[in-house]
Amino acid sequence: MASQDHLASLCKVVFNNLAYQHDWTKLQQHAQADQPRPLLYGLPPKRLYVQPDEQIDIIKAEKDRGERIPQEPEVEWVLPVHLSEKWSPAQFAAVFDGIDAIPPGGAEQEASEGDEREEQWKLWRGPKRGKRILLATVQDDSTVTYYWIFDGLVKPRQN
Repeated sequence: MASQDHLASLCKVVFNNLAYQHDWTKLQQHAQADQPRPLLYGLPPKRLYVQPDEQIDIIKAEKDRGERIPQEPEVEWVLPVHLSEKWSPAQFAAVFDGIDAIPPGGAEQEASEGDEREEQWKLWRGPKRGKRILLATVQDDSTVTYYWIFDGLVKPRQN
């Protein structure tokens, strides 16, 4: 298990990278007793991920409307880790077990989007959203590399 100082340093490096290099807003640290380590969550400047089935629903809705549907960013989870750490599937499972699909502040964002809840593409931003985390891998020189990890199987994206 990593020391508390090590975890705090990782969180600080990733927090600063997201805030000052990638223009994320509403960044917060999220630590609870039932979680194996602290996570971050925040709002990126643009949408980072569209689930493949959501992409299909959006294309159908755009065809029906005859106009492009803007994709607002979503609040995302971030897991800071160091490159030298060895993670097992059980450790990732423990992290996923300790979180909800939508980070704190994300539900308020969804509620403020209006009354068009019956549209299928909007359900992917709420009740259909699966658990996902942006894995922030910190190297010794403080370079941060980001990868998506998902809870369970996810259909591959279409280009």
